[in-house]
Amino acid sequence: MTTFQTRRESFGDGLVVRVDEAGSGRPILILHGGAGAQSVKGLAAALSHSAHVLLPTHPGFEGEPRPDWFDRIDDLALAYLDLLERLDLHNVLVIGSSVGGWIASQMAVYDTSRLGGLVLLNAAGVEVEGHPVADVSAITPNELLALSFHNPAAFRVDPATVTPEQAAIRANNIKTLYLYSQGSMADPRLLRRLRRVRIPALVLWGESDRVIDPAHGSAYAQALPNARYELISEAGHLPQLEQPRQVLNLVLQFANTTAHV
Repeated sequence: MTTFQTRRESFGDGLVVRVDEAGSGRPILILHGGAGAQSVKGLAAALSHSAHVLLPTHPGFEGEPRPDWFDRIDDLALAYLDLLERLDLHNVLVIGSSVGGWIASQMAVYDTSRLGGLVLLNAAGVEVEGHPVADVSAITPNELLALSFHNPAAFRVDPATVTPEQAAIRANNIKTLYLYSQGSMADPRLLRRLRRVRIPALVLWGESDRVIDPAHGSAYAQALPNARYELISEAGHLPQLEQPRQVLNLVLQFANTTAHV
């Protein structure tokens, strides 16, 4: 069982970021989406057997503090670039799930000098005409399950087992998600800016995603100059949960091909 060590990095002006880390080797930064850090922790644990994995919890998620001024995707992207600089990490593989993929993409638009590759898992962030992103703030947990998973029954939770504290954290996570995205899960400028990102990219997409459908994956892959696109069958918005072995193998293969970028 992987043991993560927790550190808290202070960046001033009230900004403190929790970072869980494990393993040694090439640095991999994993950025979670609206489902929180637990949704990528299994992938992080598996990758830590051969890499130095860093898994931040975005300020405001899971009860972590967030200063009032820190409220944009840009703020997160710049904070994580600052983190890589502070730790003097190079050739970092950045993996982003959902809104974490948006953050990862924005990091790469700003500065790839410390990045060696980009993995996008059902990433938010781009506008695709005729393919709106589901508003997860306006639906019930069961409706969200139906949109998020190829096999939602396997992930259904008995509401009677959910504590008031857990329900409050989930509600606050969604509120924080929409705060960072400013009410829209896309930046209309991002697609045009992705042409600046020339590092290798792997775009992975659950074929059954009804939160952010695969047309968004195609748009990302076409906009990134050095991208490969892989659809994952029998998976939805969180393929790392439904098809963990396939996702892990694809990420490891990609990591090997970008080891010396």
